[in-house]
Amino acid sequence: MAKYFTMMAIRVVCFVLMVAIQPYSWYTWLFALGAIVLPYIAVVIANVAAAPAGRAVPPEREIEPLRADPTAPDGATGVIRIAEASHPEDK
Repeated sequence: MAKYFTMMAIRVVCFVLMVAIQPYSWYTWLFALGAIVLPYIAVVIANVAAAPAGRAVPPEREIEPLRADPTAPDGATGVIRIAEASHPEDK
C-alpha cells in the first residue's frame, strides 16, 4: 500500500509539473509519460506479493478416497449409474 501511495503521489507531481512548467519542451513529454505510465506500474507492483507459506494446504489434508463397503454384494461399487432406457412407444 505504501508503494502504491508513493507512486500515485509521484504521478500527481508529474501531472502538476507537466501543466505548470513553461515553456513546454521535452521535459513536458517526460512528465506526461510519468503521469500516464505510473498508474499501470503502481498497480502491477501493488499486486505482486510473495504468498506466505501458511496459505498452502498440506497434502495430508486431501480428501480420503472412498473405500468399498465390505457388506455390499460382489460387484457393488457404491456408484449409482443412470442410463436412459428405450421407451416401447418410440419404436
